[in-house]
Amino acid sequence: MPTYVMLSKLTPEGTQTIKNNPQRIREINREVEQLGARVLAQWATLGRFDFINVVEAPDEKTIARVSLELGSRGTVQYETLSAIPIDDFISAL
Repeated sequence: MPTYVMLSKLTPEGTQTIKNNPQRIREINREVEQLGARVLAQWATLGRFDFINVVEAPDEKTIARVSLELGSRGTVQYETLSAIPIDDFISAL
């Protein structure tokens, strides 16, 4: 199944939400599953992005729906990258 890296940056509203309810992060992961994708790994980071999520989705339409649905709430901004397994990348060269 295709893998995607979602880089997330909280808005001020999102920061307040997480501060008041840290478990909201896990709730969002369940919502991602309801939208047809699955969070494989997740890290909180320091720097330009607040979270790095590795997500599996059946296709680009599904990951686009996840990104748009979550981003439309105004609490997080996403940058989504398609992740190509290195063996697949090398064989394509």
